[in-house]
Amino acid sequence: MNEYDLDHKVYSALGEKISIKGLLGRFSDPQFQEDGISRISDLHFKVKEPVRYRHDGELESIPGGEILDEDLIIALIFPLLNDKKRSYILQSKTHVIDTGFYLGNEGINFRVNLFYDRDGIACVIRMLPKHIPEIQKIGFMGNDVWSDLVGLSQGLVLVTGVTGSGKSTTISSLINYINNSRKLRIITLEDPIEYIFQSEQALISQRELGTHMVSFSDGLRSALREDPDVIYIGEIRDAETAALALSASETGHLVFATLHTKDVTGTFGRFINMFPANRSTEIATQLSFSLSHIISQKLVPRLSGNGRIAVFEILKNVSGIGNMIRSEKLPQILGKIETGAMYGMNTLEQHLIARYNDDEISRAVAISYANDPTMEQRLEN
Repeated sequence: MNEYDLDHKVYSALGEKISIKGLLGRFSDPQFQEDGISRISDLHFKVKEPVRYRHDGELESIPGGEILDEDLIIALIFPLLNDKKRSYILQSKTHVIDTGFYLGNEGINFRVNLFYDRDGIACVIRMLPKHIPEIQKIGFMGNDVWSDLVGLSQGLVLVTGVTGSGKSTTISSLINYINNSRKLRIITLEDPIEYIFQSEQALISQRELGTHMVSFSDGLRSALREDPDVIYIGEIRDAETAALALSASETGHLVFATLHTKDVTGTFGRFINMFPANRSTEIATQLSFSLSHIISQKLVPRLSGNGRIAVFEILKNVSGIGNMIRSEKLPQILGKIETGAMYGMNTLEQHLIARYNDDEISRAVAISYANDPTMEQRLEN
């Protein structure tokens, strides 16, 4: 047996000894899946703690898991690394390893992040999804939303939410539908590459931060010279990337991108505030013409207790909204969304209420995940 072996059973949990291969196999265990999608997203390894896993968004300890020390973490994680990476992480406590691992027998890709905290070496392993869900199963309030999006020829589509809210899944489902139905050139700029696309009607190139590009702005600048029709930006993190995304959408490209914001109105502030204050009016004006849609989403617990379900807030840049963006009357936009059902728009609260009325989520969940503090009163009415 090699010094570091995937099958070496070194960790005590669940009443037995388990290898790192066995721990990773939990991601594909049918008891932890809902509609073929794993309800486990991450494994956490930390000195002085048992192995923990994120299940339906909650961090739980593996039953009967022994307390980890540095030697045990190394025995578990080093089989996933090559010799160069093993040597590098041991050289300095300031070093970080961010790498991938493919579990061939399960056909699953993982992202491995190894680092140090004050207790010693630590690691987080995230499963990257195996299958791209069909867009019809993503869970928009109506089919008009996604059918509108996949038919666009240009414009900026922002998909927003906190980490782990399903942004990449939503965009990947949209892109895959386009891939299967339209003869276009699609370029994705990701960190990391999560879903693997195979070119169908469209021709797709996927590029990863740190491997194929040094930054999103660098990758986007390059992509614009590569005859794209559709560009997916994994995340807009700075003014340069934001400016390039606006420019790309203005010049005939369909641009999908993510932002970390909790709702539609907050997205405008986050985007505009990336730029110096003296450019806010200019950027708001540019955004008012370039923006097509904002999709803000959350994953909330199902009433059944089996996994989570998506809820969305949808803005479409229809007549009147552009004027509000240009004049930076952002609080008024929410009212326009609430009355915009004919355009496929809805607020987060409207979708939560619909999920509650359909017995998909509990009253408590609808209240706790709402952005509107008056949600309890709205449910009573």
